Amino acid sequence: MAARSKTFLLCHGAWSGGWAWKKMHPLTAKAGHRLIAPTYTGLGERAHLASPAIDLNTHIQDILNVIRFEDLEDIVLLGHSYGGMVATGVADRARERVTQLIYLDAFVPRDGQSLFDLHEGGREPMRKAAGSGDGYRIPPNPPPPDTPPADLDWLNARRINMPIKCFETKLKLEHGEPAMPRSYIYCTRIPPGDVFGQFAKRTKSEDGWRTFELDASHAPNVTAPEALMAVLEKIVG
Repeated sequence: MAARSKTFLLCHGAWSGGWAWKKMHPLTAKAGHRLIAPTYTGLGERAHLASPAIDLNTHIQDILNVIRFEDLEDIVLLGHSYGGMVATGVADRARERVTQLIYLDAFVPRDGQSLFDLHEGGREPMRKAAGSGDGYRIPPNPPPPDTPPADLDWLNARRINMPIKCFETKLKLEHGEPAMPRSYIYCTRIPPGDVFGQFAKRTKSEDGWRTFELDASHAPNVTAPEALMAVLEKIVG
């Protein structure tokens, strides 16, 4: 029996946008599901809206507005990398609409934590990088080394500097830890200074989580789309 059709709502990573999930749309459709991939304010095709005022709450509101105006229900919320910060806030504020929460090599904040609290090693270098640029945005981290050259060109032409406030904002949860089923996908082609291993470890030891490993680097939506789709199908099947 085919699994019931799901609506995946993406919370994308830093410097990125919905555009970076181009390879996933045909695969999601082929599997009988729908992928909605909005872009946050100030990034991607919304880069012209960038300003020093943009923070994590702006991006949470972006996704909440998609839910509201598209009238989405029964959502599988998918947070990639920085998008784990956004997805956690969205799940908190739209609890009755989100039925599953999936973190893909993503930050999993607790109440009152910022991304910099979870990635202290990145704080000073990123502040420095923002200071040497326009003062409020951080240039992109390089894509994973196994990214094919054509994809590198595509990514590098489109990635946009990231407002530092997004990484500094402490997430405020109104309802405590999310109560819906949560899954963590840990990408095992790990760069030096493994940022996401802490969350794979935590989710293995806490109730209410399923943990999956994916033989891919940090952006499987680009480098391993079929393998990523297979894991997503396993989670929602």
